Amino acid sequence: MKGVQFLLAFVVLALASSFASASDPSPLQDFCVAIDDYKSGVFVNGKFCKDPKHATADDFFFSGLNIPKDTSNPLGSNVTQVNVAQIAGLNTLGVSLARIDYAPYGQNPPHTHPRASEILFVQEGTLYVGFVTSNPENKLFTKVLNKGDVFVFPVGLIHFQFNIGKTNAVAFAGLSSQNPGVITIAKAVFGSDPPINPDFLARAFQLDQKVVKSLQAKFWWDNN
Repeated sequence: MKGVQFLLAFVVLALASSFASASDPSPLQDFCVAIDDYKSGVFVNGKFCKDPKHATADDFFFSGLNIPKDTSNPLGSNVTQVNVAQIAGLNTLGVSLARIDYAPYGQNPPHTHPRASEILFVQEGTLYVGFVTSNPENKLFTKVLNKGDVFVFPVGLIHFQFNIGKTNAVAFAGLSSQNPGVITIAKAVFGSDPPINPDFLARAFQLDQKVVKSLQAKFWWDNN
């Protein structure tokens, strides 16, 4: 009898454990629309995998992250991404990297990474950085970072960096996804294609419709 009770208890614990650990795979792209006919499927949540027998060292290699990017643009910054698009071997590994160059007073404007947390390391310069928590608090966390400092931006939260120094700044970011994605808030809202209805945006942002239309008419620079 005791053996039966032990077996039942073991089965219940095993089932509870399997339910607790079960989850959908993390999204690796903006969306993945399901289809019934697998033969028509061209895209997967991520990338197709090469036969390991055909893999080479170059599949896990990237060169050039030491080279500064041009920051002579309206934002005064430029991001060099090193994700699965640049290193095929990152597929399924859940990590990526980026270099951010900032001109004096250049900025990486408010944006989010929908699929990754970010850890930022300042190699040169002085950056004012921060992130805002979700509703309803919308609490702002900020810090001035100097050479050698590190700061973390939690997944999905709006965050930014601003070079408050008089010289160029350089930072490197590690991200917890092979394809973290970037949503630059102003560009997404006022530079969407096709444009969002200006009447709606005027009310949503408590702005005059003329201001909204003026913002929608601007060229929104992409520094990624």
